[in-house]
Formats: sequence, C-alpha cells, structure tokens
Amino acid sequence: MENPVNTNQSLDMQLTKLGFWSAITTIILAVVSGFLPLDIPGGFGADHVDRVAWLTANRGTFILAWGNQIVLMLSSSSVLFCITWQVSCNNPIRGIIAAVVVAMSVMAFIIPKFIAVWTIPMLVDTVSAGGAGAQMADALLLTLNVSVPYSLYTSFDYLGFWLWAVFALLTAGPLYGPTLSAKISSVCLGAFGILYHGIFMALLLGNIDPEDIEFSFSTPAVLVIITIVAMLFNFKSAMGSRA
Repeated sequence: MENPVNTNQSLDMQLTKLGFWSAITTIILAVVSGFLPLDIPGGFGADHVDRVAWLTANRGTFILAWGNQIVLMLSSSSVLFCITWQVSCNNPIRGIIAAVVVAMSVMAFIIPKFIAVWTIPMLVDTVSAGGAGAQMADALLLTLNVSVPYSLYTSFDYLGFWLWAVFALLTAGPLYGPTLSAKISSVCLGAFGILYHGIFMALLLGNIDPEDIEFSFSTPAVLVIITIVAMLFNFKSAMGSRA
C-alpha cells in the first residue's frame, strides 16, 4: 500500500507543475488575444445590421478569437485552482470552498464562450441566407450580443468574474506568505475582490452608465493577470525546492 505522505507529495508536485504551465499558457494566450477581435469595432454602439455584416465577413477570425478565449479561461482557471491547493495547506475549509467557486466560474464562463464559437456563427449564416428561421435567428443574435453589458450573453461572463472576485476574497488572506510572489499575489487578489464588489455595488445603485460597465469591470481584472504572473514565479520556486 502506498504511503499517504508520498501520495500527497506527488499530488502537490503535479498541481504545482500544472499551475506553472497553466500560468505560462495564460500569459501567452493573453498576448495573443490582443490581436484577435472579439466583436465589431465599437461593439457597444454598433448597429445590428453592421454587426451581422462584420460577423459574416470575419467568421473564421471570430471563431478563432473566442476559441482562444476558451483556452485562456481554462488555463487561468487552472492557475486559480492550483492556488486553492496552496491555500488549503493553511486553511482547508477556505481552500475547498474556493475550489468549488472556481469550478462554478468555469461553468459560467464556458457557456457564453461556447455559444460564441458554436451558436453565433450559425445564427449569422441563417440571417445572411434569409431562409427559414432567419427571423428567429436575428432575434437571438440581439439577445446574444457579446458587447452589450446587459445581454444574456455578457451576463454569464460577469457572473464568472464575480465568482472570481469571491474566490479572491476567500484566498487572499491564507495565500499571504514569506515569499515576494506570495505577497504580491495575496495583495492583488484582495484588491481585486474588494474593487470588483465595490464596482458591483456602484452598478446596483445606478452610479455606472451602461456604456461604462465594460471598462469599469474589466479594469480590475488586470490585478488577476498580475496575480498569475506572480504565481508563475511562486510555482517555479516551489518546483525547485521540491525537486
């Protein structure tokens, strides 16, 4: 029978390696995403007819861009999941709850991104062809607008980011450690969790205009990127100390 201590050490090393390579993947794909358009330029204010025309002309690029977003989301979520493993060493309950929250966020994120890759291109093809079901497809495209912050589509994305903010509040304290990377990650996560919930409250109180929602909620996400970069060095250091 295998020693439980050895099993735990093996799992610890595997998750550390997963976190390290997931962090590298996230950074690379984040750079790539800067060159792939997710919607028509000026998406929030663009006319629906212009959006359909743009999606028709840029079908492949649109699918590639959102396919990249799927992998980017999965890799970044893997980093967050590996953080929950580190947190569980200091606070098992928080670590378990945070892992569940990350899993829930993956479901929230994957739904709209899969819709972008699978459903939206088919809806655009149907509208462009003008055949049977074109009227329904056109109505669904309006509902699944990827830029309007109050569409059904974007609601899932903002739900995912809110779950990340909950994760951040759960893990910021226990993650704080002696290394610089742990300190940076902890502070950034804590700041992200507080800022996101503060902006969320401002939105509920009617203090943010619809056209400012995307900028207001996406800006704090930079702190998550900083966290992932810092955790890259944290994982690398952990791999070296356990080799």
